[in-house]
Amino acid sequence: MSDQQPPNPYGAPQYGGYQPPRDHPQATTILVVGILALVLCQLAGPFAWVMGGRARKEIQASNGQIGGLQQVTIGWILGIVSTALLVVGLLVAVLFIGIAITATTTSGF
Repeated sequence: MSDQQPPNPYGAPQYGGYQPPRDHPQATTILVVGILALVLCQLAGPFAWVMGGRARKEIQASNGQIGGLQQVTIGWILGIVSTALLVVGLLVAVLFIGIAITATTTSGF
């Protein structure tokens, strides 16, 4: 028996080679928070927006040393969209409350 390893049949080096950059530590978290903000609770939207903005700046400043920009960007955009929906929902709620108060005070109840 020989202790030597067989050569790699595909001609690729066995050690080293290109290693893709590691993803930002919060890339998956930002994506999940953005999805949850859009689907379940818009209150999480501002968190995804702020966290995504910070992570995007860190990734861009790393000059290719940190990856995960696509995940972070998607979570960031979902955070912006869910925050906008939250603001629209609050404005609609305030409008309906104002209409209800106006209707009850003018009707004489």
